[in-house]
Amino acid sequence: MSDVSAGDVLAAIRECKRLGRDSFLDHYGFGRAKQYFLLHDGERYDSKAIVGVAHKFSQGAPLTPADFSGGENTVAALLRRHGFTVITRRNPSWTRDEVILACDLVARNSWRYLTAEDPQVVDLSGLLSRLGVHPVSEQGPDFRNPNGVARKTADIATQHPDYRGKPTHGGQHDASVLEDFLRDPKTMAALAQAIRDSTSDTTVASEPSDLDMGDDFAQEGGVLERKHLARERDPKLRARKIEAVRRSTGRIACEACGFDFAATYGSRGLDYIECHHRVPLHVSGPTKTRLADLVLVCSNCHRMIHRAKPWLTFEDLCGLLARVAL
Repeated sequence: MSDVSAGDVLAAIRECKRLGRDSFLDHYGFGRAKQYFLLHDGERYDSKAIVGVAHKFSQGAPLTPADFSGGENTVAALLRRHGFTVITRRNPSWTRDEVILACDLVARNSWRYLTAEDPQVVDLSGLLSRLGVHPVSEQGPDFRNPNGVARKTADIATQHPDYRGKPTHGGQHDASVLEDFLRDPKTMAALAQAIRDSTSDTTVASEPSDLDMGDDFAQEGGVLERKHLARERDPKLRARKIEAVRRSTGRIACEACGFDFAATYGSRGLDYIECHHRVPLHVSGPTKTRLADLVLVCSNCHRMIHRAKPWLTFEDLCGLLARVAL
C-alpha cells in the first residue's frame, strides 16, 4: 500500500461515485466497512475498499480484501498520512446536555422508555445531530440515530426508583441527570427547553473553534455556557483593540512574531488578526473584558499557545520566539 498516493485515493473515490457504493463494492469484492470510514467532501466511503481500488490506479491492479488488513495501523494510517479524514464507527460518549434532552423526553413520557419508531425519538435524533457538540470527524455513520436515542431513554428509565426490573448499563451522566430531574423537575425541564432553543442559534456552530474556551470544556458539551460566552465576546471590543494597536504602532501585526497579514496577502489580509485572551474564557468565565486583557496574534502563534497543556502565556510565547531566534 505504500505506493498508493493521495491522487490514487481521489481516483478511487471518483470511481465509487460513478458506480455507486453497492456496485463499487460488488465489482471489487469488498464488503461494507464496519468501523473505519473515509470522510471526503461531506461523504463517507468504505476506507478499505477505497484503498484497495486506489492500488489499481497506482500499480495497475486492485488489491483484494484478503491482500491487506483495513485497521488503524494500515488503511487509516495511510489515509491520514495523505491528509484525509478517517472516522470510526464508535460514537463519542453522551454529554450531559445530550442526556438532559433524553431525560426530559423520558420524563414527559411518564418515566417510560420509548422505541426507535416513536416520532419523538426520531425528532430528538435529528436535534442531537444538529446540536454541534461533537465534530463530524468524531461521529460514526449511526451517530445518535433513533436506535441509539431509544437505548438512551431505556438507560434512563430503568434507573428510575419506581422501575422494578433490571437496569441497563448507562453512561456516566445518566444517574446524576435523573437525580436532578427528580429533585427539581421544573428547572431541568426549562434547561432542556433552553438547549433545544439553542439549536436555532447558529452563531457558535458557524464560527471556528474558540481556542480560549478550552478543549476539555468543549468536549464536555456545555452548549448553553459556550453560547453565552460567545455572546460575551463583544465584536466591538475586538475592533477597538485593533484600532488601539493601529494608533500605537501604525500597523496591524502579530504582537508576538510581527507577522502582518496585509503585507503578505494584500487587501485580502487587511485588518485580519486573531484576538487572544490573556486569561482564557474557560478559566475566567463570563467577564467584562478590557483592551489590556487582549493581545493580537497571528493564527500560527495562537495555535502554538494552545498546542499543549499547560498552555503558554503570551509572555511565555514571546520568550520562546526570542530563544529560537538566537
